[in-house]
Amino acid sequence: MSGLYDELQIALHGIWNRRWLALATAWGICMLGWLVVALIPNSYESKAKVYVEARSILPNQMGVSPIEQQQDVDRVRQTLTSAANLEKVVRSTDLAQTVTTDREIAGKVSMLRQKIKIVADQDNLFDITVAMSDSSLSDGGNARVASQVAQKLVELFQQADILNDRDETKQSLGFLNSQVEQRGRQLQEAEQRRVAFEQKYIGLLPGVGSINDRMNAARTEMNQIDPQLVAAQSALASVNGQLAATPAMIAGGGAGTGGLSALASAQADLSAARARGWTENHPDVVALQRQIAALRGQGGASVSAGGTPNPAYMSLKSMQAEKAATAAALSTRKAQLQSDLNTMIAKQVDEPGVAAEQERLDRDYQAIKAQYDKLVADREDVRLRGDVQSETDAVKFRVIDPPSMSSVPASPNRPLLLVGVLIAGIFGGAGVAFAIGQLRTTYPTVARLEKAAGIPVIGAITETLTAAQSETRRQHLRWFAGASGALAGCCVLLIAVEFVQRGMA
Repeated sequence: MSGLYDELQIALHGIWNRRWLALATAWGICMLGWLVVALIPNSYESKAKVYVEARSILPNQMGVSPIEQQQDVDRVRQTLTSAANLEKVVRSTDLAQTVTTDREIAGKVSMLRQKIKIVADQDNLFDITVAMSDSSLSDGGNARVASQVAQKLVELFQQADILNDRDETKQSLGFLNSQVEQRGRQLQEAEQRRVAFEQKYIGLLPGVGSINDRMNAARTEMNQIDPQLVAAQSALASVNGQLAATPAMIAGGGAGTGGLSALASAQADLSAARARGWTENHPDVVALQRQIAALRGQGGASVSAGGTPNPAYMSLKSMQAEKAATAAALSTRKAQLQSDLNTMIAKQVDEPGVAAEQERLDRDYQAIKAQYDKLVADREDVRLRGDVQSETDAVKFRVIDPPSMSSVPASPNRPLLLVGVLIAGIFGGAGVAFAIGQLRTTYPTVARLEKAAGIPVIGAITETLTAAQSETRRQHLRWFAGASGALAGCCVLLIAVEFVQRGMA
């Protein structure tokens, strides 16, 4: 720590020995810096705050959502700084006195576009900031023009040609009507081509979709029918086995009466089956007819033998007929699907482009339909917006803070810059003095001389000044203090001049 302190003392001693060089450098840096600061033009700002709320008398689901309302507000902000509106601003403010040609007006418009800043704050608040630093105007003129520009922007905010777009809505609605009509004709033609193709190729298979979709659906149904058919055939075989092991008649008394009642019951079942609409070829009808014929043939014998019909046998006969009908229906459905698939496969072999044509027709139809639906929805949305605009303003506007006029420039902060230049000059002068001291080899202490020479140093002799020399040094010190004070005084004087100019502005 003591070594660091010694090095600091040595550095300060070197700077002090070259203090006039440091002071001259500080004066040069300060003069140049203060000149640059003086050349920086003052920029005066005018601020205004307005409240803009996008109003809607319709709920969100009817086409005017909060996101779309915010887009309307953004559109207002972009329109406000358009070239046409900024030209109006130039012609209606004091800027009109500084321009004579269209080219100069365009230059002012470009300048204003960079100087105007519109920031959307929370709660639908807009901060309008106008900064003017036109070199052709005085400080008071820049402050006045900034306020005029901000006021004109607030007025433009209130004008109806910015806050609504009724003309644009009418043009959009006319364009959408023509597009919807055109897409409607294209959709009708695509639908006709699709129907003609389906009548030619796809009518063989049930369902909806392309040829491959319908064929895959048919194959899936066949795969589902196969296990059902196997189960039905197995159930039928089981019933046939049970029926073969079950006697048709049971020995016992009262055969005549029982035979007549069994015959009457079978005839009643046959009448009920025909009443349900079953044909003569229906398996149950055929079984009942055979049963009635058997009962009629066995009428006399059963009475003499003393036997009666077996109810279990009759129940098994009914189950046999039901299982046989189920198996026959499944077989018929499978055969029909297989026949349709074979026919469609044969057509695909004869005309390999059928599937590709079907895909193309479906793709074209879906694309045109999607465009048509989108255009219809957009048309209804635009029509709804037009109705809203005809009934109410799209934007509600209110001035919160009117445009301000400030006598204090917003930038640059000249007093701070002047002080900063002074500090930079002081450190710059000290740095130059320190750098010169490092370039010139000196030995301010005995230890440094001993380290550099590599031999022991016996001692050091203190400088002794005469009275005349001491007086001369005191005189130089007073001159140095005066020059340093003059530098600081110049800075204070420049700051005072700056405040005086602000008061005059």
